[in-house]
Amino acid sequence: MKDRPLAGIRVLDLTNVLAGPYCSYQLALLGAEVIKVEAPKTGDLARQLGADPELNAIGLGTSFLAQNAGKKSVTVDLKSEQGKADFTTLVQGADVLVENFRPGVLARLGFPWSHLQQLNPRLVYCAISGFGQTGPMSQRPAYDQIIQGLSGMMSITGTPETAPLRVGFPVCDTIGGLAAAMAINAALVGRARTGRGHFIDVSMLEASLSAMGWVVSNYLIGGRLTEPMGDQNFTAAPSGTFRAADGPLNIAANRQEQYVTLCRIIGREDLIEDERFRDRESRKANREELNRELNEALRARTALEWEELLSAAGVPAARILTVDKALALEQLAERGFITELQMPGGLPRTLGVVGNGALFDGEPVAPTLPPPLLGEHNAEILSDASDGASAAPRETS
Repeated sequence: MKDRPLAGIRVLDLTNVLAGPYCSYQLALLGAEVIKVEAPKTGDLARQLGADPELNAIGLGTSFLAQNAGKKSVTVDLKSEQGKADFTTLVQGADVLVENFRPGVLARLGFPWSHLQQLNPRLVYCAISGFGQTGPMSQRPAYDQIIQGLSGMMSITGTPETAPLRVGFPVCDTIGGLAAAMAINAALVGRARTGRGHFIDVSMLEASLSAMGWVVSNYLIGGRLTEPMGDQNFTAAPSGTFRAADGPLNIAANRQEQYVTLCRIIGREDLIEDERFRDRESRKANREELNRELNEALRARTALEWEELLSAAGVPAARILTVDKALALEQLAERGFITELQMPGGLPRTLGVVGNGALFDGEPVAPTLPPPLLGEHNAEILSDASDGASAAPRETS
């Protein structure tokens, strides 16, 4: 993809681990030049995290590789005078600054928002934290699991017997990163109109509660708390996990016509007019009985056979896959979702990274460069800064 939407936008990425790097990865995919500003010697903690100990030992942990392709890396010691001078020049030539320090850390290093504004009035500054920059909880440390618990997310995950359970990936970090990326893009659009930068304060707790949607509104508006229901959908039945001949199958027959079609395809037309299952509310009230009837019929075919039959008839249905099988789906290959890059540092292997699920004018957005080695771009970026090449804000929109 030649002309990406954020081409010409320079982002200073001071973030670590996941929420912030995931945010800046979205910006990099959309064409921004993302410069990771990392601590000398150690860099992003994610460089040491992942399933491969050998990669962790050389600062290329899989957790880092997952969301830093296409970025550049410079090392700056923000506690030293030279580092402060280098960072000042970088800020003057940037469009966006993203950080996920604990609130107040960047200010204590000599760069409060008021000073950043003076250095670059067009700067969009986004601070991502667990609870936001203000409020009685703002100074607390927060990892994804902490936010999952405080948001109520864990309380509704699992069954009544197993809840609370953690969602199986860092969903709150991911949501926080997406919320930040969306806010940054909106701020850039606003800046194009007004010429002024913005300070964006992203709370992972608030972003996560916002993403919980119906669960939150059912309580705020309807006064009802959602209970953990395992693999079942509380809004409809039959909607959840069922058992085919060879394994699990998801079916979401949420609409009346889908339920009717489902019953006909599996050869159980008698369930259509059964008083226990005739409409949405009766099916929800008798969910367990309905599931037993359906599971008995679904044993006649494999999950893939049912997936193809039901999907073709307009009933949402699909196998439940492991991650390796999901990544091997022909659908993803057709859309160019996974990109193969050379590993950093000339390591003799390739690196698979994912896109963001969006096509622009029919083309996927994908990184063209591998994740950077720590400080790989010091000569390129910092020498430009010291020569004064970035001393004034660039007129980008």
